[in-house]
Amino acid sequence: MIGIDVGGANLKVVDENGVHIHYCPLWSGAPLTDLLRPYASGRDTPAAVVMSGELADCFGNKLQGIEFIVDAVRQVFPAARFYGTDAAFHNGPVPALAAANWLASADFLREKYPAAVLLDVGSTTVDIIPLFRFPALLGLSDLARLQKGYLVYTGMLRTPVATLISSVNIGGTTTPVSTEYFATSADVHLVLGHIAADEYSCDAPDRGEKTPAASLRRLARVVCADLGEIGNAGAMQIAEAFWDRQRALVCNTVRRVADERSATSVVVAGIGAALFTRECGGINLAQDLGPAAAALPAHAVREVALRTRGN
Repeated sequence: MIGIDVGGANLKVVDENGVHIHYCPLWSGAPLTDLLRPYASGRDTPAAVVMSGELADCFGNKLQGIEFIVDAVRQVFPAARFYGTDAAFHNGPVPALAAANWLASADFLREKYPAAVLLDVGSTTVDIIPLFRFPALLGLSDLARLQKGYLVYTGMLRTPVATLISSVNIGGTTTPVSTEYFATSADVHLVLGHIAADEYSCDAPDRGEKTPAASLRRLARVVCADLGEIGNAGAMQIAEAFWDRQRALVCNTVRRVADERSATSVVVAGIGAALFTRECGGINLAQDLGPAAAALPAHAVREVALRTRGN
């Protein structure tokens, strides 16, 4: 059994050989089918699939995106089954498949951590899921999750800096930021030492190098400056301001959801698990799941499918 999570920006595959994460921006025509072919040992290879990539703006609506993803996967895995927000597996494209990857994670973890909130920090978004309220989670759309605080649209790599800060202190002067797409959270986390250069897996805004020096240069542009105008110290002030806001946003939302639902613990997954376990507290699922914690929905849908098949 292979577990597959098709996001808008990343494709995650979990099989008996481990965890495989590919940068796969659907909006720019990434070859989803070709990326999947190496994981098929034959046309009868079983696959369990979740998705969130149907929201990519290359599709006219979510159902069009669902149909595209189902077709692309089935070219490689004709017997693939797709997990939906009704906690059921489907053979073809139905609206319930939209953004169900978080629910597969909850379905997998809810028995082991029945009184916990799951914090899953990815490249683009943060999922905050009260695991002990599973029946109440069924059918929730991303719109509903945004409204409840169960989805926070910020992540480790792809969040534009200007989405979280409107001004920054540069050399003692409050300075408004540009809303141009000059730098992202990947630049912030790279210069702050939260990620290594090889973990900067998405495209840089300028399609340039993924080095601390290049990231500092991109950060300087957020205030319409060259690095020579504000220096490394000024660029670092931008990074620190963004991180202060992102950390507060995520940790405060986790605490609010946990308090509202009387949770007794927080379990943390995703590529930002180590960082946010340290900042928000909780249990890093990498201790139990190893590398699979960085691709939790793909691992989870595989395990749920195996459990379902065994019943």
